[in-house]
Parts: sequence; structure tokens; C-alpha cells
Amino acid sequence: KGDKIYNEVCKILSLGFLTAAEISTKREHLSRISTGSQELDKVLGGGIETGSLTEVFGEFRTGKTQLCHTLAVTCQLPRRSGGAEGKAMYIDTEGTFRPERITSIAARFNLDAEQVMENVVVARAFSSDHQSNLLLEASAIMLQDKFSLLIVDSAMALYRSDYSGRGELSARQMHLCQFLRTLTRLAEQYSIAVVITNQVVAQVDGMSMMADPRKPIGGNIMAHASTTRLYFKKGRGENRICRVYDSPTMPEADANFAISDLGITDCGDS
Repeated sequence: KGDKIYNEVCKILSLGFLTAAEISTKREHLSRISTGSQELDKVLGGGIETGSLTEVFGEFRTGKTQLCHTLAVTCQLPRRSGGAEGKAMYIDTEGTFRPERITSIAARFNLDAEQVMENVVVARAFSSDHQSNLLLEASAIMLQDKFSLLIVDSAMALYRSDYSGRGELSARQMHLCQFLRTLTRLAEQYSIAVVITNQVVAQVDGMSMMADPRKPIGGNIMAHASTTRLYFKKGRGENRICRVYDSPTMPEADANFAISDLGITDCGDS
């Protein structure tokens, strides 16, 4: 099934070599979508980049889903206001999407809530195969309309329930690799920002005593597929910390932000 999705995407791709100048010109047309926090946007060079895959990982209640809801609204803003002037596609694997949150965030940015809701298309995934098959449908929809964002919240949840034990690890990683490869191709073909959330697991070994023992799940396959990796951690109260964990263009840095009914905000904002 993963190969089927891959082959369908390849039909609309221009495969082959490009000059560095052509790639540079292509990148000039990419946008950055505001996270809703000026402090967070600053360390991200303006926001979440289109045309690539961004992984956001962290513990429960660190703001990952809040970011997804905020991006689903801000991606619709004009480019001059930190948006990408496109619709949002949201694949929900854990049943955490809340339309009322979209409404409150839209009001914060003085947008028509009803129109914003119409511009967010949501699919609930119930298995890892279903999750992958939705990408084929997503590609068909993107051919017909202007989208700027694809969210998968979360990318690994269904894999953890569908595959258990070391005996199925190889099959899981192969399926995951195909899924992530398709996401990357969608990002590049349609110049959309692909944002996936991920969970963490405690790493128990000798090194864990000297560093943060929490690591994103998915192994090297997830690490290599993600262009940018952001680590969300809890702060005091509703404050949170984002660390640029890995990026080809941005140095490692921390940013403080907050979560609220208005989505992702700067600390101290209501």
C-alpha cells in the first residue's frame, strides 16, 4: 500500500537533476507559517517552513496539539501577516482535534470563524494502514485546491498499537519509512508545510544519567525523514519551552511560549 501511494505521487513529480540556481529560485517562493508566538517564530527564522517536514515531539501537554490547531489557522493568513494563504489538512490519529479551538484562534486573528473552519479539512485515522491511505486522498484533494499545510497528529500513535514487540519492529519501520517518504514528497510537490507530532520514551542506559533520558520514538528513520525537529518541554504553569533539536539551517536554541484558549502565544499574553 505504501508503494501504491508512492507511485501515484511519482506520477505528478518532475524527477531528475536541478541546478543549484534552480533550487535556490524554488526556495525563494517558500513561506514560513507563524506559530502564534513571536518568540518562537524568531528562533525558527519566521515560523514553520513550507516545502519540508517538521517534527514536533514532547511529553503529554507540552503544546504539540495546540501548535497544530494554531497553524491550521495562521496558514490561512496573508503572507505579510505570517501566513501562506492556503487551506489546512489535518490527519487526527488520537481524536484530539477540536473545532471550537479553531474558532477561538480565528477570533484572535480577526478572521471569519466560519470561513476558517471551511478551510480546514480533517480526517480521523484508525490504523497505520488507514493513515497511509489517507495520503493518497490528500494528494488528490491538493490537486484541486490550494493547501499550505498538512498536519499528522500524531504520526507514531497508531504504529505503537498496530505493531508490538521486537518481532514486528522491522515491519513497523518499513511501513513508517514509506509513510514518511510520501509525506516528504507531498511537501516538496505542493510546497506545503508538513507538521507531524511525535511522542517520547525514556531511554534507560548509562548515558541517561548525564542527559535528558527522553527521546523521540521512531528511531533513525524518523530522525532522517524530518527536516526540522522541535522538542517541546513543560515550564511553569502554562509556559512551555521549545528547543530546536535538529535543523539544517537553524542553530540549536530555546524559545519560551505559552498555551491558552487562543492557541500558542508569547509568555504573558492573554
